[in-house]
Amino acid sequence: MREHLRKLQLRSPLALLAGALILTGSGLALSRIIQAQEDSKATPVRLAVDDKPVNRDGRFTTSFAPVVKRVAPSVVNVFTTTTLKQSDYPQLPFFNDPFFRRFFGEDFDVQRPRRGTRAPKQRGLGSGVIVTKDGYILTNNHVVEKADEVKVALNSDGREYPAKVVGTDPKTDVAVLKIDASDLPAIDLANSDQIEVGDLVLAVGNPFGVGQTVTMGMISATGRAGMGVDLDYEDFIQTDAAINVGNSGGALIDAEGRLIGINTFILSSSGGNQGIGFAIPINLAKSVMESLIQNGRVIRGYLGVWLQDLNPSLAKQFDLEEKSGVIITDVIPGSPAEKAGLKNGDVVTELDSKPARDSRHLKLQVGQTEPGKKIRVKVLRDGKPRTIELTLKELTDNERPVRADRRTDQPSDETLEGVTVGDIDAAARRQWGIPANLRGALVMQVDPDSTAAEAGLQAGDVILEINRQPVRAAEDAVALTEKAKTRTSLLRVWSKGGTRYIVVDESKGR
Repeated sequence: MREHLRKLQLRSPLALLAGALILTGSGLALSRIIQAQEDSKATPVRLAVDDKPVNRDGRFTTSFAPVVKRVAPSVVNVFTTTTLKQSDYPQLPFFNDPFFRRFFGEDFDVQRPRRGTRAPKQRGLGSGVIVTKDGYILTNNHVVEKADEVKVALNSDGREYPAKVVGTDPKTDVAVLKIDASDLPAIDLANSDQIEVGDLVLAVGNPFGVGQTVTMGMISATGRAGMGVDLDYEDFIQTDAAINVGNSGGALIDAEGRLIGINTFILSSSGGNQGIGFAIPINLAKSVMESLIQNGRVIRGYLGVWLQDLNPSLAKQFDLEEKSGVIITDVIPGSPAEKAGLKNGDVVTELDSKPARDSRHLKLQVGQTEPGKKIRVKVLRDGKPRTIELTLKELTDNERPVRADRRTDQPSDETLEGVTVGDIDAAARRQWGIPANLRGALVMQVDPDSTAAEAGLQAGDVILEINRQPVRAAEDAVALTEKAKTRTSLLRVWSKGGTRYIVVDESKGR
């Protein structure tokens, strides 16, 4: 270990590759939010909610026509118009070449409209769902963001209405529209927490602009996240009901015609449906909608911790009999968590009497809790249960929500033998984006065939602890490695953006 630790060879940052993801709406870029006045409160929106579980008697109907007839009028077409700016035009740098200027003239510029001409318009198409009789409509943020004009067309009689963007939430991809109409065919909402894998569902929307289309499938999975979409809060319903471009913002309904989700995106290698579609659960969309209408923005709770899912290897290192819970990997200074006494290594088992299923659901629960509310957090600290009371504050743009890191360790036959670390200098901080106050041993290189690499350790990580002992510099890492009582190392490491625990097990095969 010592020889490896004393090598100081900087490596280029690793490139991050992401899978293909296709948003199924208009594909625009920035959000446009109409903010309500801080000192004024809108009338609470009235939603029709039917929270009874769906009938699961095993009988299969020969037709969903009665259900479709009832819900189809609630699903609308959303049309957007956006004026393209110069930065939106295709970049054709060769037109600046003097050779081409000889043919097109010195005043020619393909990247901006000529004098006296109108800037071109980009038109988008999506779907929406009427959720109140007085004209509130749920859709996706990416359907209406950056739009100069939004129109809604009813499916029942083709009437068109100009729509006001009440508010958008890029963190969940939810948007709320309002049209000036009354006695509209509002859809009933279900309780999306009660859905189960295998339930039959219908997707209703306007794919490719061909007109309203209904497809059938089932719920393939719930609680999906990490699909590559850039959202802070993910809890998607996965379905094999066909969802295509233009379906964004449309309705995912259960067999009884109740809204359980807002169709959002697909995973596809071809751009078309391949049976992997995702919808925002209506419980989450409803919560966002009510906050946007009532407050003009989404108000979320803020705890101030970094979290990681507990797995069997981590549970063994922390001497835990239970394999369920969420481990705190870092506590933000000045946060409610720090003020209440939560610490690194605490394992959260409950939050306000609800089990901590995993880091992502705990993050959602904190975000949906009203700021200022006192909550009770049950944790295991050094294997002993504790209950800590704290008061959440409001999440602001300058603060990150609870960070969920779902990486898992994969022990193999080796350990830190393939790891090269060194002290952190100014050049390393610039290269890897390491905060000025962070101390530890910088991981310079990791043998790709090593157990450490399999466990998730990579160049640019900073080792903060080894076996619960602090690491301030490379020498500390050397000493702690030499004094290790077992061949299994518990590392607490910082990666760009957060901290996590890694278990490196060298005992296998010895």
